[in-house]
Amino acid sequence: MEFNEKLQELRKARSLTQEELAEVLFVSRTAISKWESGRGYPNLDSLKEISRFFSVSIDDLICSEEIISAAEDEKKECIDKYVSLICSTLDILPVLLLFMPVFGNGTDSPSSVSFYAITGISAWIKNVFALLLGVTVLNGICGVIISHFDKPVWNRHRLVTGMVLSIVGAAVFILTRQPYAGIIYLIIMVVKGLLIGKGRSLL
Repeated sequence: MEFNEKLQELRKARSLTQEELAEVLFVSRTAISKWESGRGYPNLDSLKEISRFFSVSIDDLICSEEIISAAEDEKKECIDKYVSLICSTLDILPVLLLFMPVFGNGTDSPSSVSFYAITGISAWIKNVFALLLGVTVLNGICGVIISHFDKPVWNRHRLVTGMVLSIVGAAVFILTRQPYAGIIYLIIMVVKGLLIGKGRSLL
């Protein structure tokens, strides 16, 4: 009998719903549903909790092959979580562009100025910059918050959104002849791409 079948059997023997078991194990109902449908395994801490709650040994719950698979799932989730957290932090970094003197101030003034000091460009372009910076930083903050929850799908969506914003940001700044800001966005994009690629290679 597979782990998912054993867990269902043990839960039903105690007349517990998935929600009730989730509360006892301090996990989400979605996690219980995933385990019982065979779409994943609990991490080692959750396995210990299941073993203790149902008074069965871990060996009775799960075979050695399943333990290896569970450890691999846990490693994958851990890597994904840390990659997402670092990429989210990188998405927050463009807030520094509000204060760093990296923007050209038009042809009238060759010196670089901070975002707040820009006067030599049209108002709509400055609004585009502000919107782009705001959305990127907000996406990063959301990513930091999401990384504390057991929502791998949300993490993946946010990673994609972050990469798109980095590409768009680099393109917008370069096309509007703001190369320093564009280079900063490009560097962030490249670092995120390397992190995501390295994370995938470790799995």
